[in-house]
Amino acid sequence: MPDQDPDDTCEPGSDTTVSDDRLVPSGMTLENIIDFCEEFGHLNELVMLHLEMEGGFTGAESYFNTVHPILDLLEVEIRIRYHTGMSRQEMKLLIQDWIDEELSLLKSGRKR
Repeated sequence: MPDQDPDDTCEPGSDTTVSDDRLVPSGMTLENIIDFCEEFGHLNELVMLHLEMEGGFTGAESYFNTVHPILDLLEVEIRIRYHTGMSRQEMKLLIQDWIDEELSLLKSGRKR
């Protein structure tokens, strides 16, 4: 068995720089995938823009009513475009592209 670098934990969110050629493990939750691909900040940008365009944060219920449909749409996109053997970088780009498209649609005032 090859020696593993003890600093390379391959855990999402670790401060260690790891290779983007790692495969996306099967059975991950949406939250785990977003964390694995380090896209929480980008996703938060989309959520905050949605909230702003809907009149701002008015409470937990309105927040969840905004967030859940976004997460549902992202999950569908991942389910459609995921393929066996997908690398972390490919998944990251899939998520980034989807978020960027959603941001562009919102900023332009167009609806999906």
